[in-house]
Amino acid sequence: MTTTLPDETLLLDDAACLRVAARFVREHDSAALLPLLLPGLDGPDLRALAGHCRFAHAGLLLFPPDADGLRTQLAACGLAVDTPSHPSVVVRERLARRHRRDPAELDVQILRPQVPGAIGERRAVEVFALTVPPHSDLEPIAAHERTHRHEAHLAFEIEHPEPLALRGLCAILFRHGARPDGGGYNPHEDGTVLYFTLPADAACDYQRLELYARGDHRDTLAAHLDHPEQYHRPGHEARQPAETLLHLLTGAWTTQALAASARLGLPDAMDTRTAHRTEDLARLTGTHPRSLATLLRYLAMLGVVTPGSVPAVDPAPALAPEPAGFRLTELGALLRADAPGSMRPLALMYGGPFYRSFGGLDHAVRTGRPAFDHLFGENHFDHFARDPELAALFDLSMAASSRMFEPLPAHPVITAAAQAPAAATVVDVAGGNGELLGRILTAHPRLRGVLLERPHAVEAARRLLDAAGCGVRCDYRAGDFADVPPGGDVYVLSRVLHDWDDDRCREILRHCVRAMPAHADLLVVERLLPVDGSPSLATAWDLHMLCNVGGRERRADHYARLFADAGLQLVGHEPLPLDAHVLHARRAGAPDPAAGRS
Repeated sequence: MTTTLPDETLLLDDAACLRVAARFVREHDSAALLPLLLPGLDGPDLRALAGHCRFAHAGLLLFPPDADGLRTQLAACGLAVDTPSHPSVVVRERLARRHRRDPAELDVQILRPQVPGAIGERRAVEVFALTVPPHSDLEPIAAHERTHRHEAHLAFEIEHPEPLALRGLCAILFRHGARPDGGGYNPHEDGTVLYFTLPADAACDYQRLELYARGDHRDTLAAHLDHPEQYHRPGHEARQPAETLLHLLTGAWTTQALAASARLGLPDAMDTRTAHRTEDLARLTGTHPRSLATLLRYLAMLGVVTPGSVPAVDPAPALAPEPAGFRLTELGALLRADAPGSMRPLALMYGGPFYRSFGGLDHAVRTGRPAFDHLFGENHFDHFARDPELAALFDLSMAASSRMFEPLPAHPVITAAAQAPAAATVVDVAGGNGELLGRILTAHPRLRGVLLERPHAVEAARRLLDAAGCGVRCDYRAGDFADVPPGGDVYVLSRVLHDWDDDRCREILRHCVRAMPAHADLLVVERLLPVDGSPSLATAWDLHMLCNVGGRERRADHYARLFADAGLQLVGHEPLPLDAHVLHARRAGAPDPAAGRS
């Protein structure tokens, strides 16, 4: 005769774990929790993680005997029993690898009953439910997983999952002792998860952390899974070095696939909700259907599009397969011309003139002179200035990275200027199409602006700032760095200094110093090379600057020396999105800027 007592005991154990997880979710928040998970995390890295990552849930794996048993567990913890569920691809695959089972044998569902935070924040307990019927051969798996808690984790959702920002956040976690521990893409919910093991000295019972990014980020996932730390992890099917190198060597194909899709207008013919038949996309883009299908398969591998099914146009036999199609992912949607913050101009620029110049990278490394000049017979700026369409594309490509500007209007220097008794003026030196200045003036209606740029860029900036409703508060100066307008309260140099060598940087900074009143501040936006060699977009851009303009990225202490040579002192620097930083400088020996405006 059998008894139900062991199964009831297990049900109670699972319910107790679920209750503990729900209480943990209610009582913690991102800013307080992250230093517990990553001892020593503070300063800019803590602010970057807490600013981008929202504590979303605590996750655990339960083993109900059936659907009714799961509902009983949820009810026992005061959680909604009607929470919808769907298959968990990632955990099912992890369990199958760990226990050498066929994934088809493992019915793993994922559901997220809501648990509000201490002040009502939107949070959940993430429940993975592996159905384990009484006396089934899955009971040893349940016993092992209850003991080792492999799937127990704390999860942070990326608020704005841009690929570049996502990689930067991964680099911060790794820098503070977290190590890659798998992950996956779940097509059922169009979400990507990246798992990390936490440092041994983490002040928390949870030993795993998850970053969750909505959308398909399989390129970032591939880099995460390929991390060298992963090569020696049991159960991880690491690439052989030759395969890894082969993937690296095909990077140029990726650039051109993205640029070609943008040039063909492919993302503009698609959307993120509905799959489109390849033949229909070929007709809309004027392309060869079979060749377009080849490109689409490659883009799907990159996570730019994802396969989907579309209804048949004509009646078909019941056993006939549905026609295959593709739809855009959130990543691919950034290549649409009408997307907010569209990155289409970047794709066209990186797949166009910059792509050509990188073919001469060996010349730049051999001679120290830009490959762009060698290829085109003139420097980057003169070449673009002579071609209005190319100049406009360059300005748009710069604006496509404007996400790094989002925190700048709240910088203390800008805020202090906006709150000064007399109307203050922000001078944007080489301000491009006015994207940054427009954000600052829009956020602070009392500020005035002055934009210094080349004549064609001035006209583009005038149109943008007029459209933003702040053109009446802005003056425009067509000129060079020698024409920096005097009398401003805040001066901005955004992505300017990295275009030049040290001597030219000192010259530009001295022009600014001559124009700056004693109380004025200077904000410099650049990417900073890491001091410890950790992964950073600045390292990639350092190579880009060498090849295309003869400039360079620098460390913070390098900028401090350039500032000092020009009569400035570095006050501090803060991180921005896309691996950028804002450096704050003022005249050497100048009084505190807030006091200067009182």
